[in-house]
Amino acid sequence: MTLHLAVALDGAGWHPAAWRAEGARPDRLFTPGYWAELVAEAERGLLDFVTFEDALGLQSSRLDEPDGRLDQVRGRLDAVLIASRVAPLSSRIGLVPTTSTTHTEPFHVAIGIASLDHISRGRAGWRPQISGRPDHVAHFGRRPPFPPQDYSPDRDPVFAGHVRTLFAEATDAVEVVRRLWDSWEDDAEIRDVATGRFVDRDKLHYIDFRGEFFSVKGPSITPRSPQGQPLVTSLAHDRLPYEFAARSSDVVYVTPRDREDAAAIVGSVRAAEAAVGRTEPPLRIFADLVVFLDAHDAAGRRARLDDLDGAAFESDAHVFTGTPEELARLLLEWREAGLEGFRLRPGVLPHDLTAITRGLVPALQNAGAFRSAYDTVDLRGRLGLARPASRYAA
Repeated sequence: MTLHLAVALDGAGWHPAAWRAEGARPDRLFTPGYWAELVAEAERGLLDFVTFEDALGLQSSRLDEPDGRLDQVRGRLDAVLIASRVAPLSSRIGLVPTTSTTHTEPFHVAIGIASLDHISRGRAGWRPQISGRPDHVAHFGRRPPFPPQDYSPDRDPVFAGHVRTLFAEATDAVEVVRRLWDSWEDDAEIRDVATGRFVDRDKLHYIDFRGEFFSVKGPSITPRSPQGQPLVTSLAHDRLPYEFAARSSDVVYVTPRDREDAAAIVGSVRAAEAAVGRTEPPLRIFADLVVFLDAHDAAGRRARLDDLDGAAFESDAHVFTGTPEELARLLLEWREAGLEGFRLRPGVLPHDLTAITRGLVPALQNAGAFRSAYDTVDLRGRLGLARPASRYAA
């Protein structure tokens, strides 16, 4: 089975001191050329897709509030706009930006991702995420303050209920977006100059969604895109987000610590699919890993970054430090747990991205576990997902 590989792009890399590393480009972080070069390198390595991180508050070393630090990257460009900018400069790689479901209207998301799918000719995806930080609420002023967040193992029941509400809202948001993507049938545009008919009104549909969080009439203002339904992906660490992914996503990113943990998580994801009565094709399960890759001294390079930051690097995902060849062996071992692919988070950009495309990819190709050329243009097709028909088509 051929592995699927994606990379998660975030600022100068996933290590907080990445912007200070040799070869980093902190002066270019907020330029379109920086992102275009990263995506071009990922496409050169034949990767399935790239994801673009985003949030509605400044980055923080704390989970629940700003930290006030000035020695780490703060600030970012809008993920959907980055993806739209690099789409015409690439031709095969998938582009998957992140947006919040908590403070962003699903109608805006639907037309933004559908437009990206048109611009990229069928290579768009979307990663919805909840925004639970109180300071995010203060940026919008449309909700009451969120309760204080408790990240201890025995979480406060109020906090747990609050998170359940955010995931319920996210589920509704994705459903609205998906219905809006279907609200134009494929042949709704006639463009008949002779008769003066541009659109067949009978093939534009009200979605008439009414739920606990949204009431959206539709239709969308954006015609149905090349994939019909752009790829929806989500990050999940526990039962509640597994069930959200099972209801709403095509791909789920999980965070196992080793092969045995990966097998257990795959079982939990499949159980979540059964619990919610999923009828779509099974979730494609990707494991997330943060990677520090070097042919000789990856550990030393990571240690120098830790010294610059003043703390040992930690992550929600497994952190791999070693050679590309060693990483290839680990991925092949973890694949046996039932994983379809991996989303790699480069510790430092562009260094670890280049190590993926020019070191890891050849090692996997030599093992017969990775493609030698792109076989499809559209992102859904690359993952073996059919193009769905509009639910409103007669």
